[in-house]
Amino acid sequence: MKSIDIDVGGTFTDLVLRNGKETIIAKAPTTHYDLSVCFINVIEEAAKRLSVSLDELLAETKVIRYSTTVAMNRLIQRNGPKLGLVTTEGHEDMVLIGRGAQWVDGTRVAERRNLARQEKPHPLIARDLIVGIKERVDSTGKVIRPLDEEDLRAKIHYLVDKGVRGFVVSLLWSFVNPEHEKRVREIIREEYKEYHVGYLPVILASDVLGKLGEYQRTMTAILDAYLQRSLQVELSSTWDKIRAKGYKGTFLLIHNSGGCAEVFKTTASRTYNGGPVAGLIGSHYLAKQLGYKNVVASDVGGTSFDIGLVVEDSVRSYEFRPIVDRWMVGITMLQTLSIGAGGGSIAWINKKLGNRLEVGPQSAGSMPGPVCYNQGGTEPTVTDADLVLGYIDPDFYYGGRMKLNKDKAFRAIKNKIADPLGISVPEAASAIKRLVEESMASAIRKEVHLRGYQPEDFVVFAFGGGGPTHAAGYKGDIDKVVVFPMSPVFCAYGSSIMDMIHIYETSKRMVFMEPVTKKVVIEQEAFNEVVRSLMDKAKQELEGDGLNAERVIFSLELDMIYGGQAHVKRTTSPKLFIESKEDAQKIYEHFEKEFAESFSPLVVNPEGGVFVENFVLRAIIPTEKVNLPLLNLEGTDPAQALKGKREMYWDGLGFVPSEVYDFDALKPGNIVEGPAAAEAEYTTIVIPPTMRLTIDRHGLGILETNK
Repeated sequence: MKSIDIDVGGTFTDLVLRNGKETIIAKAPTTHYDLSVCFINVIEEAAKRLSVSLDELLAETKVIRYSTTVAMNRLIQRNGPKLGLVTTEGHEDMVLIGRGAQWVDGTRVAERRNLARQEKPHPLIARDLIVGIKERVDSTGKVIRPLDEEDLRAKIHYLVDKGVRGFVVSLLWSFVNPEHEKRVREIIREEYKEYHVGYLPVILASDVLGKLGEYQRTMTAILDAYLQRSLQVELSSTWDKIRAKGYKGTFLLIHNSGGCAEVFKTTASRTYNGGPVAGLIGSHYLAKQLGYKNVVASDVGGTSFDIGLVVEDSVRSYEFRPIVDRWMVGITMLQTLSIGAGGGSIAWINKKLGNRLEVGPQSAGSMPGPVCYNQGGTEPTVTDADLVLGYIDPDFYYGGRMKLNKDKAFRAIKNKIADPLGISVPEAASAIKRLVEESMASAIRKEVHLRGYQPEDFVVFAFGGGGPTHAAGYKGDIDKVVVFPMSPVFCAYGSSIMDMIHIYETSKRMVFMEPVTKKVVIEQEAFNEVVRSLMDKAKQELEGDGLNAERVIFSLELDMIYGGQAHVKRTTSPKLFIESKEDAQKIYEHFEKEFAESFSPLVVNPEGGVFVENFVLRAIIPTEKVNLPLLNLEGTDPAQALKGKREMYWDGLGFVPSEVYDFDALKPGNIVEGPAAAEAEYTTIVIPPTMRLTIDRHGLGILETNK
């Protein structure tokens, strides 16, 4: 069965095509003006490699998975529709007030340090477009103030007169009793019918997120409404193009929860940051095959450096405060970190800080791109520095299909960096490289240490077009770096092994363990009833999608907390249902273990009691996966892969003639001693003088320091 996985990046769009055990990778420049163009272009590139037409390839493909940056791009541009928010009277300012220190949500460390300039994000819905309606439901779902429909109609008309093009409805405790929200939607439909030209979409917060957290629930609904139209237009264009070319299979979108679902069953906020999460899932899958328990998944793209951690053979580390752009949301998101450091990151002189060299977070993107792209770029980037230092072959970039202009890169670094600093161009280029790699290494150190681990206990998986090029510099105290043949398209590879996952969440506070006595007192039937209701909802939706409910694997996660503490810990429950006291005890023991690993054994506090806050049910439909090949070792001599020599710059040595190898021609067992480089079609592995590259029995490159 053929499957296609596509990941849109800031500079290139990546593809992994699976045809049985055969895997084909391809790239195409990202067309930000219309992502459906690069989507089709990269499939055409894959079709050429199979010597078939685009129509033939699509007709034989059963599944297409897609991680898109549409949501991220539209939020950056702030060009969504004008929306109105309908909430409970007296709570109109809730989204403007925010939750906690809202002004730091989604900001970089440097911005947080500059307290004098901190400010809250500009609201997606202005205050004059937020109305409170007369109604009230309490925390048990009891209606204590009936909905005033006359008041509602007047306020709906007010919002329409103000020019809103869609409604978000978020009422207090609607996730317990959504009847008032549903009635609001009915009234809007009565006033503005679906067949009218002025049809206005309505998003209910209780439909988007059925759990506690007024601010997070409302902001999730607002973001979904704000992004819905642009995502719909982009995906409809892509869908129409592939259907016109003969595609009849399933079209899935990658979710930031670690799974994927059909495009028609996906909300906009679920697609945010899907690419890095796919890379993390792919790292977890390969780490298990390779026997690595702790892995730093690192992705150096054109605009950003993304990292995620596989810890103790698990990626079940969720964002404690999930942020989309500048707003906290309530959806379940796997934890990844992104900084503005990639191949397109711009090097510049900060004159306010005494002519200090800085790299990023500004990026040249794919258009105009780095100066060496010859597309009109004028600001020197990391890629320009790599080219000047000799690490990249100007005639073999992007498999030789994009010729780079080394002279322009040299002049840009000279004029913008070297001359102002009073140093040579190679020294300036080396400084750019060292600075961006130190930013990456610092991000890894912080992420590992903040989780309570030591970098020495980890292995780095280097992927993205720039990962293998810079991994030797950003690995820091980590001994081993693993480079894959599919490293340049690793996020697309990660999505190819993703299971189809639907997540169902609900808030239900229950006493699990009694304070002081440490006696487990959870009501088994009440607990089981919540799980059963989520399972029934899942089966109903999956069968409605035409999926076989018998193939579904259910797993349960619980948000649990010790009494008197602020830290809620999401823990994987070893049991779907509680059938005995022993089952309940096993759930608690699992929670205690994961809580101690995350925070410290010193803060485990069963004397304060234990409470369940939220239930999270995962409905998983497994996909077919392919294991890494197991090859025979063929000796250490890599001579058959030698392409020649090239002058490369190494700190302390200057320019030195360094061997260049064809990475694809290296055989299992081959060892390449630095200084050298191993070139693949879409990336270059840089091997410093103190390191070596070994090809293992799976055909992977292992980059290590010479002992």
